[in-house]
Amino acid sequence: MLAAYPAIIHNDNDGIWVEFPDLPGCQTCGETLEDALVYASEALGSYLAVRIDAGDSVPVASSIETIVTNDSKTYIYTDVNKYHRDTKAVKKMISIPAWLAKEAASHNYSLSKILQEALMEKLNMA
Repeated sequence: MLAAYPAIIHNDNDGIWVEFPDLPGCQTCGETLEDALVYASEALGSYLAVRIDAGDSVPVASSIETIVTNDSKTYIYTDVNKYHRDTKAVKKMISIPAWLAKEAASHNYSLSKILQEALMEKLNMA
């Protein structure tokens, strides 16, 4: 689910911070404008995903023209699906060579964790 909400970009002595007038409590900051915009997209996606997971309605985005401010304003876009995931663990049966399983065990490696990390990297989600 793609979403776009208007945001206000504030620039002060400590850096740049971004707030979403339609989403109470949803704000973030960064040292540079680029950082702040990336973090704003993440904050927006996380905020909406939490609301969806909780069964709450998602607020309707207002028009950017209705926002009155002396600071900059822009739309922030996000893919909520990136943040809205079923995190319940599922068992999967895998097969690996016995020597590899033994070697991993000798190093106390968690095969489950390694598989998760490898899949995230393979799917460009790391």
